[in-house]
Amino acid sequence: MPDVTILAAVLASIVAAATPLLLAALGELVAERAGTLNLGVEGMMIVGAAVGYATAYGSGSLILGTLAAVIAGTLLSLVFAGLAIWLAANQVASGLATTILGLGLAGLVGANYVGTRLDAAPELHIPGLSDLPLVGPVVFGQDAFVYASLILLAFVAWGLSRTRAGLVLRAVGESHGAAHALGHPVRRIRTLAVMFGGACAGLAGAHLSLAYTPFWASDMTAGRGWIALALVVFSAWKPLWLLAGAYLFGAVSILQLHVQGFGLGIPAQLLSALPYLATIAALVVISALKRGQGAPASLGVPFVPDR
Repeated sequence: MPDVTILAAVLASIVAAATPLLLAALGELVAERAGTLNLGVEGMMIVGAAVGYATAYGSGSLILGTLAAVIAGTLLSLVFAGLAIWLAANQVASGLATTILGLGLAGLVGANYVGTRLDAAPELHIPGLSDLPLVGPVVFGQDAFVYASLILLAFVAWGLSRTRAGLVLRAVGESHGAAHALGHPVRRIRTLAVMFGGACAGLAGAHLSLAYTPFWASDMTAGRGWIALALVVFSAWKPLWLLAGAYLFGAVSILQLHVQGFGLGIPAQLLSALPYLATIAALVVISALKRGQGAPASLGVPFVPDR
C-alpha cells in the first residue's frame, strides 16, 4: 500500500505540473490554427500569474484572482494582436516584444508580494471516490484548474473539427486570401483566436500562482510559455496529441525532482535542465519525421486586405 500511495502522489504531481502547459498550449494551438504565431505566451502567463496573485491576495478570493488573471492575459494579447494583426508587424518581433513587456509588467505588479503566501486552490474531494487507491487522488483529487484544462481540451477539439466557426478559423489559417475572398473577416477572426490564447495563458499563470505554487516569484513561469509553443509543434496542431505532449513534459519535470532525491550524484543543474532538453529532443525528432508539415499554410504570414 505505501508503494501505491507514493505512485499515486507522483502521478497526481505529474497531472498538476502538466496543467499550465496544457492550458497555455491549447490557447496557442487555436491562435496558430488561425494563422497567427504568438511568441508572447510566456509574457501573458507571467502577467496572469502576477495579476491573479495580487487580486487574490488583496480580495481573499481565488475566483476573483483567476478571473483577473484571465482578463490580464487577454488584455496583453490585444497588444500583440494590435501589432501583428492590425498593423501587420512582424509576428516574431511582436511576440518577443510582448513577452518582454509582460515580464516587466509582472515584476512591477508583483513587487509588493514577494515573500507572501496564499492558501492553495482546494482540491476536489468526493467521498468514496477520492479515497480509492491510486485512481482516487489522480482522477478525483485534483484542483479546479486541472478539470478546466480537460474541459477546454474537449471544447477546442470539438470546436475545431465539428463546428462551422472551427472550419472558418482553420480556413483562415490555411489561406487567408481565399477566406477573405469568401467574405470572412480574417483580422477579426485572428484577433479573437489570439484573445482566446491570451485568456488561456492567463489561466495557466493563475494555476501557477494560486494552485501549483501558491506564492509569487518573478520567474515562476520558468520558460513554460516557450515549452507550450514547442508542444503545439509536437502535437502537429492536433488537440489530443497536445494532451499527450503536455503530460509527457509534465512527467519529465516531476521525475527530475525525484531523481535528485535518489542521490545518484547527477548535478542538480543538469536535472533541472531536463524539461528543456526534452523539448529540444522532441523538436529534433519531429523535424526528422517531418511532422511539421501539418502547420497551417498561412502561419506567421501577415494579412493586409485589399484597399
